[in-house]
Amino acid sequence: MSTASSRLLRIDASARTDGSHSRRLGDLVEAQWLRANPHGERVRRELTRGAPPHIAEATIQGFYTPPGQLTPALREATSLSDALVAELRAADTLLIASPMYNYGPPSALKAWVDQIVRVGHTFLYDAQGPRGLLQTRLVVLALVSGVPGTLGSAVDFLSPHLESVFKFMGVQRVATLHVDGTSGPADHVEAAMAAAERDAHTLFA
Repeated sequence: MSTASSRLLRIDASARTDGSHSRRLGDLVEAQWLRANPHGERVRRELTRGAPPHIAEATIQGFYTPPGQLTPALREATSLSDALVAELRAADTLLIASPMYNYGPPSALKAWVDQIVRVGHTFLYDAQGPRGLLQTRLVVLALVSGVPGTLGSAVDFLSPHLESVFKFMGVQRVATLHVDGTSGPADHVEAAMAAAERDAHTLFA
């Protein structure tokens, strides 16, 4: 049963705003989530309008510096990561809507990932090895590719990367929805979107 505290964090990674197939797929998934969580809160982060910077030396240094030893410069270098991690940890469902660019993730999405995979915050190492700390219940990857047959194939370096990252951080349930061949005929795209929407419905039923 849904509760008023349900929160969806949606990440959009497409460089396109108009005519973006990944945004459309994200809208379909978000609509299904809202039907199941009519009183839930939705938070959106638009990477096109505010892409995180590529990870910097000072940021990495800050990640591995004990909190009590952080200098003002290191606090500043990790402040964006602090905000992004807090935003992620506050969500029980994460939706990432992204295209595949050159067989992998858009650079803005990779930059976001590099800010949120953080020792002591989203994972740690103990005597048994790495342990994830995220309490996010569900991650939905809404992924599209213009080339038929690429998502889920041997040249797909987008889906496995994201799935591995979130499982490493402790998320037990990662669901991936694929729509490829979006550069092809419109009827193919519509059929693929309809199938993905049906699959999304089962995630929140």
